[in-house]
Amino acid sequence: MMQLTNTQWSITEEKIAQAALEKAKEREINTLITTVRQQASGIQEFDDLWYLHDFLSARRYDLDGKYDSRNATVIFALAGLVKEGWLKLGELEGLDKEKITKVSAMTRII
Repeated sequence: MMQLTNTQWSITEEKIAQAALEKAKEREINTLITTVRQQASGIQEFDDLWYLHDFLSARRYDLDGKYDSRNATVIFALAGLVKEGWLKLGELEGLDKEKITKVSAMTRII
């Protein structure tokens, strides 16, 4: 069975993983900004404001937990971002082959 936690990370790998997380977060935030602008331009009624508020609250909750860079959880974070399309496996180049394999395998499980 593949061990997913307690994986050892070199300083270089930590930097690669952090850069990948930042790149994905930037992509997701830019997409969110575009979506919010579109939704805000369509506000017609008072209830539309609350819908936008609720949408933003949900997205904030999601984003706050998604980009966890602790070594014990970074494999899960990277796999989730690959699965959601915010990252490509090729953007993890420089990580140990075993780590990339774990990320790839996790995309099929989560």
